[in-house]
Amino acid sequence: MQNITKQNNSTSCFVCGQENPHSLKTKFYALDENTLVAEFTTLDEHQSYPGVLHGGIAAAILDETMGRTILNIDDSLWGVTIDLNLKYRKPLPTDEKIYAKAILESSNKRTFSCRGAIILPDGKPAVTATGKFMKLTLSQITSGGDFRSHWFLVKDKESVNIPDYVLNCPI
Repeated sequence: MQNITKQNNSTSCFVCGQENPHSLKTKFYALDENTLVAEFTTLDEHQSYPGVLHGGIAAAILDETMGRTILNIDDSLWGVTIDLNLKYRKPLPTDEKIYAKAILESSNKRTFSCRGAIILPDGKPAVTATGKFMKLTLSQITSGGDFRSHWFLVKDKESVNIPDYVLNCPI
């Protein structure tokens, strides 16, 4: 059985904010030190065309998922986007639970690079991405402000069940 670790969520973030009514309320799970899975549910409010997720929402999910992979190695560091490249391959539906997966490919003292995908239930990627990120602490990102009051661990009440099509999808 795989050891899966849940990452923190915030109160206000658009992607993971648990108290933000407009948030995607994404949950993030570390599968190992290089791999992170995101679980989120799309809503009609997130559409561009009827029943189709807006491409900007897909970009935000992949940006956040790839940028968080560094937390699997060092939970004091965060990724701030330097470069983000996406390929939209298939439309993503609204009103469905969807998964993204990111893999840390390389890391040096100041930056790291990842690849990621949002995966459809048929196991095929709908959107793929690559990104390069700057490593920063929360203090550096918030200009020394206290971010801790907005950052907490949300414990899941149920066990995590990440589908095999997500675990097995090569990205």
